[in-house]
Amino acid sequence: MRFNLIIEPFPGAKSREKRIPLSLTIRSSSGFPGEYQFPTDSEHLMSLLRKQTDLADSVLTRFEEKIMSPNSARLLGVELNEGLLSDIGFFID
Repeated sequence: MRFNLIIEPFPGAKSREKRIPLSLTIRSSSGFPGEYQFPTDSEHLMSLLRKQTDLADSVLTRFEEKIMSPNSARLLGVELNEGLLSDIGFFID
């Protein structure tokens, strides 16, 4: 299933740190209602995305750079497998 990933840094998080605390919001990209929020950090999130998605390295590198900025970052229409969704506590009935 495809999802939109929206990243918001926690207030006071500094972009110079390697592990920036983040809030990950997952929304269905096909318009199903609802969303899921998951507290994480930049290092853990990037590790999950590198290991469990088929996104190109260039896409992940650009996304990681956006995470380091003080604004929100987005990845749209990302195919997430059940393993990754289970790892973050998101379950589909």
